[in-house]
Amino acid sequence: MNRRNFISAAALASAAPAIQLTSAAPKLQPKIKLSVSSYSYWHFKGDKFPIEKVIDEAAKLGLDGIDVLHRQMESEDNAYLQKLKKHAFLNGIAMTCLSIHQGFVTPDKAELKKHVDHTNHCIELAYKMGIPALRLNTGRWNTIKSFDELMANRGIEPILPGYTEDDGYKWCVDGIQQCLQKAEECGVLLALENHWGLGSTPEGMLRIHDTVNSPWLGLLMDTGNFLENPYEKLEKIVSKTSFVQAKTYYGGGEWYSLDLDYERIVKMLKQANYHGYISIEFEGKEPGEVGVKKSVELLRKYL
Repeated sequence: MNRRNFISAAALASAAPAIQLTSAAPKLQPKIKLSVSSYSYWHFKGDKFPIEKVIDEAAKLGLDGIDVLHRQMESEDNAYLQKLKKHAFLNGIAMTCLSIHQGFVTPDKAELKKHVDHTNHCIELAYKMGIPALRLNTGRWNTIKSFDELMANRGIEPILPGYTEDDGYKWCVDGIQQCLQKAEECGVLLALENHWGLGSTPEGMLRIHDTVNSPWLGLLMDTGNFLENPYEKLEKIVSKTSFVQAKTYYGGGEWYSLDLDYERIVKMLKQANYHGYISIEFEGKEPGEVGVKKSVELLRKYL
């Protein structure tokens, strides 16, 4: 064998095992990550369930992250925010989203400014905590004052007398636009949820999203907030979804229960090439630790 043939043969021999390894390697696919909302452990009743303990529970269940409910936080002091950030990191948990309460559907300019200021303040809180997304509501007409009564009415309420639905959309778009600069500056994506009000329909959500037309506004899909024909409606927003909250109702829902087909929902998300977070929002009457564990087992069957 001459020198050239020897070198060629040696190269082929060394390449052969690599080729075999490559062909035997499993196919890698994007992974949808599983998170849990701190709200799952506290439904605005009784003592607040500490965010630190939510992190501990998430780590115990092998989850990827938690979705923090702003009203559940015990403080806004920077020392507390940084303590949460460190605790999450040491437990291998990402803080995925800060869910706040605000609404832009109001003709009162001073009231609108109050909600815009609150949103911008919460964007800064998210930035300090290393949270990359903020849950937004459209707001609602507030002609039905009691949330329990609103739920009994399937989330539908009369328009404010003297105004039109178009007025509501204009106020909402205006409010969101006043938060975009802060969102971009802090690197916090605004995620508009189908959370009653103008977000009760996919058409309403898309109208606001497309009118604002900013890379800093996405949609948040709550699987349990379209009460009629949910799959058809979820399909309409899935392509623009940036974050998912998955409702479960073990023990019966606090306000209502839906029998949701998560095999179908996860398939829908995968077909849309979604590979962000699904955050469990357990809203049943069983203890949080019990309901969340069952919810994790349910979602993992399809993830």
